[in-house]
Amino acid sequence: MNREATPARLRLDRALDRLTVTFRGMTAHRDEANCTCHWGSEEELALLKVPDVELDPDLLRRTWDAPDWTDHDSVLRRVLPQFARELTSGDVKPMFGMYEVGKSFVRGHWQQWPEPQRLAVQEFLDAWWGHTLVEPEPAVPAHELLALCVEASGTLTPWLDTWAALDHGATDRHLAEAAARWEYHLLGDELPWDAWESDEDALRVELAAWLVRHAPARLRAQDAPEELLHRIRLIGLTGSARWEDPHWPDRVY
Repeated sequence: MNREATPARLRLDRALDRLTVTFRGMTAHRDEANCTCHWGSEEELALLKVPDVELDPDLLRRTWDAPDWTDHDSVLRRVLPQFARELTSGDVKPMFGMYEVGKSFVRGHWQQWPEPQRLAVQEFLDAWWGHTLVEPEPAVPAHELLALCVEASGTLTPWLDTWAALDHGATDRHLAEAAARWEYHLLGDELPWDAWESDEDALRVELAAWLVRHAPARLRAQDAPEELLHRIRLIGLTGSARWEDPHWPDRVY
């Protein structure tokens, strides 16, 4: 990842520092427990009850990914400064996609935390998203980070609004990559990631409409393939108008 001190990079660094300050001294609940057969050892669990100790990458992964903490809120607050740094560096590798990280945020109920904590998390997500959109080679691709942010926040609109408002070459290249990855799912009337607590159909409709509205002009400026432009156009059609179009792809859904 390019660590040049751009305004977006500086904002992200400040957001990461804010998380460190805000969540310093946090620990998992003293009575928190987990299965030693499937999660980890008693010694590893004890580390979550000691503040500010760095976890090894595998323990951090098992911690944020575990769905069965009694108090996921406290566990997430305990690891969040380190977790956020490793997320933005690209060192967190979920099995299926970054939307899994968003689900961990939801399990932690971060939007119900005290205001200083909630605002620190919101600023982190906003700053990371803004940096990713203008970074030529971000550690986490924009389409993956969008899924994380949508799952974590329960909304698509503000993230797409930020994307649409930016006039930047890297931003449009990320859009071209995202469109190429999304078109298969959207033409099959599916959201390109697995939504958890959100209304998947509503998200899909909003994403499809936004892509049809905002992508074509930007992708033409990127010399995107005509085939991709036709498939984005098809996303805006329904029923026989879509699948009887001469540019309908010859594939099975």
